[in-house]
Amino acid sequence: MTASVAGNLAKTRVKALFQSDEDAASSREEANRESGNRIAKTLGELKGAVMKVGQMASIAHDVLPKELSEALGQLQREAPPMEFQLIAEQIERELGAAPELLFKRFEQQPFAAASIGQVHRATTDDGREVVVKVQYPGVENAVDSDLGQLKLALLASGIVDIPRDALNASFKEIRERLHEELDYCNEADNVRLFGDFHRRHDFMIVPEVVGERSSKRVLTLTYEPGDHLTELKDKGYTQAERDAIGRNLFRMMCAQVFELGIMHADPNPGNFAFRRDGKIVLYDFGCAKRLRADIIAAYKDMIEQGIAENWDAVDEALLRLGLRRPGGPRPDNEFYKRWRDTFADPFLDVAIYDYGRSTLHDEVVKLIPASVKRLASFQAATELIFLDRTVIGHYGNTRILEARVPTWALLKSYLDAFSGEFPARPAEAAT
Repeated sequence: MTASVAGNLAKTRVKALFQSDEDAASSREEANRESGNRIAKTLGELKGAVMKVGQMASIAHDVLPKELSEALGQLQREAPPMEFQLIAEQIERELGAAPELLFKRFEQQPFAAASIGQVHRATTDDGREVVVKVQYPGVENAVDSDLGQLKLALLASGIVDIPRDALNASFKEIRERLHEELDYCNEADNVRLFGDFHRRHDFMIVPEVVGERSSKRVLTLTYEPGDHLTELKDKGYTQAERDAIGRNLFRMMCAQVFELGIMHADPNPGNFAFRRDGKIVLYDFGCAKRLRADIIAAYKDMIEQGIAENWDAVDEALLRLGLRRPGGPRPDNEFYKRWRDTFADPFLDVAIYDYGRSTLHDEVVKLIPASVKRLASFQAATELIFLDRTVIGHYGNTRILEARVPTWALLKSYLDAFSGEFPARPAEAAT
């Protein structure tokens, strides 16, 4: 894959020497599209850590070419399933018996397939409808080598252009979260934690763990039905119903960040289902990012001081977030103002923000060239990787919903209430 992508990139650069700017841009887009499809196909077949990173990269519009990120978007929607015999053998290794003996009914056709495991519908002996998540054999042992190979591939192929130390820091954070995600006992604890927290929210539905049919690599949860994000318009969801879902999705995210301090950090659309009454069904609890109170305090200050156009305070907050490089040159106020105006104006100019009409993502891309020129001022902030991934992911989900949300009013209520501590975080979940 790496050789193919690198060769494609080199060929395109040579061709560009003999083409007009317009033809060169067109050739570059086509090459990126071909490379993106090749990478998506390869990562989908490999599964595991590399496919998970591919899913994350699909929303990285500020790092990857548009054609590449769009191709990687396939990995969010469709993962090729693994043959049932391998899944049955994994269940028997983990639970001591074949699935047909452990369950009254077990569907061989997967209900969903993802990067590190796939899900099957089943019925327990006592009649409960459940979903059984089974980890692909060998995935856990391959994480570190897979991530190392992928990092090398990204550097060698020339499709990313970020400093090596920033890439190393990002991969270290991803590796830690992936090892947590591969432990289904840890995920079962997360299910219980989010279930306890979201009982206070009448718009949230969290499945229950079926402990007697779960292990480190097999997780059985009660089945909670709902409609997929991409199905809502075809199923006749009204604008009002989609607006309610959009509001609740935003409230869910803010409550996790500012009250619990632990966020469901995998915003893949397949990890959510929705109902006409505005309820959200939450799935896949493997990636849960425990947030630091000082980081969220700095995040809050960055937002509030940015709105107020207090640029010295913004710069100080970015230093606390680890995003500004200590000792690096301070960006000028106009640079900060351009970013502030792009992010803030859609929310402050209107009481209700229409995500279906949003072009915020396109406007942000226009700011990237000026940011690249200021790399000496900034660095990768590892504590923000999964927070930003979640915020960006839910922005995309709400765009698909085409929901209208009072974003600033909702966000401000959570900012005002945050005092530097997470009031809903259980003591045993503090670390």
